[in-house]
Amino acid sequence: MIMVGEIYNKPENLISRELSWLEFNQRVLDEATDPKNPLLERGKFLAITSSNLDEFFMVRVGSLKDAIHSDINKPDPAGLTPKQQMKRVAARAHTMIKDQYEIYNKSFIPALEKQGIRVISRDQARKEYFDVLEDYFDQEIFPVVTPMAVDPGRPFPLILNRSLNIALQIEKEDGDPVFATVQVPSVLDRLVPLSKDRRTFVLLEDVISMFLGQLFPNQKILSSTCYRITRNADMEFKEEDAPDLLEEMARSVKQRKWGQAVRLEISEDAPEAIIHILKKALEVEEKDIYLINGPVDLGFASKFAKIPGTEDLQFAALRPQEPADLFDEDDIFEAIRKKDILMHHPYESFDPVVQFVSKAADDPDVLAIKQTLYRVSGQSPIIRALARAAENGKQVTVLVEVKARFDEENNIHWARRLEQAGCHVIYGLVGLKTHCKITLVVRRDEDGIRRYVHMGTGNYNDVTARLYTDLGLFTCKENFGMDASFLFNSISGYGDPPEYYKVSTAPLGLRRTFLELIRREKELAERGEEAHIIAKCNSLLDTEIICALYEASNAGVKIDLIVRGICCIRPGRPGLSENIRVRSIVGWLLEHSRIYYFLNGGQEEIYLSSADWMPRNLDRRVELMFPVEEPDHMERLKGILETLLTDNQKARRMDAEGVYTRVSDKSEEPVSAQETFYQEALKAVQEHTLHQDSAIFQPMRAPHEVSFDGEG
Repeated sequence: MIMVGEIYNKPENLISRELSWLEFNQRVLDEATDPKNPLLERGKFLAITSSNLDEFFMVRVGSLKDAIHSDINKPDPAGLTPKQQMKRVAARAHTMIKDQYEIYNKSFIPALEKQGIRVISRDQARKEYFDVLEDYFDQEIFPVVTPMAVDPGRPFPLILNRSLNIALQIEKEDGDPVFATVQVPSVLDRLVPLSKDRRTFVLLEDVISMFLGQLFPNQKILSSTCYRITRNADMEFKEEDAPDLLEEMARSVKQRKWGQAVRLEISEDAPEAIIHILKKALEVEEKDIYLINGPVDLGFASKFAKIPGTEDLQFAALRPQEPADLFDEDDIFEAIRKKDILMHHPYESFDPVVQFVSKAADDPDVLAIKQTLYRVSGQSPIIRALARAAENGKQVTVLVEVKARFDEENNIHWARRLEQAGCHVIYGLVGLKTHCKITLVVRRDEDGIRRYVHMGTGNYNDVTARLYTDLGLFTCKENFGMDASFLFNSISGYGDPPEYYKVSTAPLGLRRTFLELIRREKELAERGEEAHIIAKCNSLLDTEIICALYEASNAGVKIDLIVRGICCIRPGRPGLSENIRVRSIVGWLLEHSRIYYFLNGGQEEIYLSSADWMPRNLDRRVELMFPVEEPDHMERLKGILETLLTDNQKARRMDAEGVYTRVSDKSEEPVSAQETFYQEALKAVQEHTLHQDSAIFQPMRAPHEVSFDGEG
């Protein structure tokens, strides 16, 4: 018998993960040129593109570099060795960064100037604002900066990851040049205002460059230039050998600053001598040097949105609305007892989730709270509620995933805070990241003990809940409550959980569940029945899932994939994937929800999950997938999927070569899924009560941040 993998698992049937991610970031960059986006929103997308590239180099390129240095030549599923991947990644990244600065210099800055917002050059600032800037330098900058020269007594200093720096050459008394460097303080605003209306700026690094003579008095400065490095931040350590996972993770986080440099960004007019010194000292290769035609690091491009009086240059404020399932409900527990509650964030407010935990903390009838936390905000109200619950004498168990990438320090801080309050804190499981989003509240009701459960596709983060699109479900159905107890017991204790009633979890059964659901559709199609799969996720790169989708497609299953980021499948290829269509939506909010739909011969099934179709989600993480069963909720989710599939404003179609083109047909009525969902939330509140002031929730602006790999 020929196995599925033997037929479809061939390199030519898969797209490189790394190249697919870069095409995702290209879609983000494309938003910086979309005239439908207000000007300052375009600046945010420029900044997001830079931030995304930083993380890509720190993690993905860092991993490739490690493989190359270890002489690992094993090809990826697309057939590329680490060296081949690195060559293609470097070529694509160089082109992308060139395009990014083309947009900044020829589109964004001229458009700002038309709106009366100027970023003036160093020479112009010297001529027009010298006295003002000299005073600013003396009072604000000079006390903070530290000049560092390099000579036999002063070795090359540690250059911090992603820090902006100024490299100099200084002439010694004997005429020989000496290298020196100055870190641009990140604690000071990069945009230095020069006018009372805060519409004329000079960059902080240009101010420092103007007064380098004060940092190196009585020295002749031969040349100076800005540069920045990105270091390998792909941390690895043997968890099973760590006596204390929390302390080991804290130590590993500190080591990030010592990671190997994987990218050097430097102004394109930098003297060759400075480039040579940095190249040698940082041990970077020629292909890792990125010559920048403009300010190094465009992260500041999002800061223009803070200029007073620029509301007309940004998206109107989005105010999360009261969830429709909670209209006229004052008590969250009573509301959940009446029916399951489905919420669509951020169109519907995340506040009920915060209130759920907060009310449980203070409710004398609540006996226990159990929750998983992957990413939380810096001032998390949920953390405060959990601590208060423990102080109130309730049994509180919290799994704080201290291995959540780039949130390790924040999570370590909160884990210790919760322990001090008396919570039972689990730092994570050895060899696994706990990525599922679930809260269990055990309460003594009048008719006995009842378990209230919240499950979602997104993090318990009240800040990103205003920026990421996610779905959450409240229920107190007995089977879901039992499953929640089984899951938490398996996390806090030893041994595999018993068979779940409703949910599926990774790493033990979720992969098998997905494959069974896909193959069921295939078998229905083979019997001549209509078969349809719709999957919305952040990334699709699991080879076994892809092969199962190819097999289903060839059996006649209609497959619609809505994949925001990485997508390694090749849609629409004759004889392979003719029934597969892939689209990506990149808009003003970050698409983060995971929805999986199966027609199932007319007995439709819809699942929500914390998991993407990636090996890490299915094999190396604790993940959760749960069914949505209420008929009205299923209809609502079908409507969400249908709207996403008809979006012709922010959607792009992917072809078999991994190339994306905008979905645009001028003959069709414009459909923007994100705008549609927001208008639906507004309309629901307005129809419910015309006299009620629905704008009771705090406004938000978006986008704020786009996670490069959808780890949330």
